[in-house]
Amino acid sequence: MGEILAPAMFLCLVLALFLGFPVAFTLAAVGGAFGIIGVTTGHFHPAFLINMVFRIQGVFNNDNLLALPLLIFMGMLLERTGIAQDMFVALNRLFGRLSGGLAYTTIIVGAALSAITGFVSASVVAIGLMALPVMLRSKYDPRLATGVVAAAGTLAQVIPPSLVLIILAEQLDVSLLEIYRGALLPAALLIALYLLYIFFATRCFPKRAPPAPEDEAATRWQILVEVLRAAGAPLVIVSAVLAAIYFGVTTPTEGGAIGVCAILLVGLASRKLTGRNLRQALDVTGILCSGIIFLLLGASFFILVFRGVGGDLWIESLFAHLPAGQLGFIVFVNAAIFVLAFFMDFFEIAFIVLPLIAPLARQHGIDMVWFTVLLAVNLQTSFMHPPFGIALYNLRSVTPATIRTSQIYWGAVPFLALLILMVGLLIAFPQIVTRPPAAPPTGPITIELPGPPADN
Repeated sequence: MGEILAPAMFLCLVLALFLGFPVAFTLAAVGGAFGIIGVTTGHFHPAFLINMVFRIQGVFNNDNLLALPLLIFMGMLLERTGIAQDMFVALNRLFGRLSGGLAYTTIIVGAALSAITGFVSASVVAIGLMALPVMLRSKYDPRLATGVVAAAGTLAQVIPPSLVLIILAEQLDVSLLEIYRGALLPAALLIALYLLYIFFATRCFPKRAPPAPEDEAATRWQILVEVLRAAGAPLVIVSAVLAAIYFGVTTPTEGGAIGVCAILLVGLASRKLTGRNLRQALDVTGILCSGIIFLLLGASFFILVFRGVGGDLWIESLFAHLPAGQLGFIVFVNAAIFVLAFFMDFFEIAFIVLPLIAPLARQHGIDMVWFTVLLAVNLQTSFMHPPFGIALYNLRSVTPATIRTSQIYWGAVPFLALLILMVGLLIAFPQIVTRPPAAPPTGPITIELPGPPADN
């Protein structure tokens, strides 16, 4: 019976998720049910389940998770105080005269907002409310407009200090600081790919993104001053927090705390911070953090029982016959996650699938920092997949009824293709993430040894 417990447990979890039960409680319930089965059948001793106490303690003692509420709170403050809205309006005046200028602005603001918010759904909704009405009023092609908004919002997946990267660091047991350092260049390349696509799309089909009418009452200098006043402080805060974390001046938690304090000061100075929007930001932060903690605890209990019934050995046997060794493992895992993303969202994959394949990746000698960043970019596709991508659902909720759902889906396809291209680039060129090893010293090496002690 022991041989069928692990696959039966995984199958029950998949069926329960497809029936629509909440992920966190489904994980805990399936784990509890099979924990009882495992004890009654003598598969493991009841004392084995006591290990869950230590797992709970580990979750609450994890320093990386302390950054979650701070980063979420920072993003919510930026949204609720209207600072992000002002930044979009100012940058729109700067780039609006260009064909596709609104699309460029949306990507830039999305990158800045994503770096602070770190949560895809919040970024998509915020950017959709800000940018989409303006683009539609400017006669943008609805497919291009919705695709740009969805792509800009999902940048929260890979731009440090993303909470998605924090969760992946926790689930794959990798240094968060190294992940942040490794994700910076891929995030910059992805933004560049988005901007290049907008450039060529608007150059080949100018009617898809007509330029905004010029504001003759404002000079270029006045517009630049307005941009610096509205967008300067948020961009400086984001850059300073990222630089401090990247160079090791602060931990991610300390960087998040500094960012929160800075946004609070900016909100007070601009008189945009009120008791009401502060309370709203705190409420949303508490709800999101509670949901993540419940997911962590439910997934931890599920993985504990799954390994107790031999699930790790079952997963290892499934991967034992893959061809091409390490490369075959990497290609298969990424293809499997890409397919799973059609049916499962990021949290389900991150909390259920990734902890099961992490030990196998280590057995293949894979660089775990590169592997984590690669999976983060791959998992970004889970938000953009028609028809189940959560970013598309979020975007549908803020899109006018005159825009068809099929237009949202087709608008996401080019950016989904760019994400797949980025995954291929990371597999082909791991140096994008990993830093090259230090060059060995050249020339003769002199080793000086102390002489014998002098006789007294």
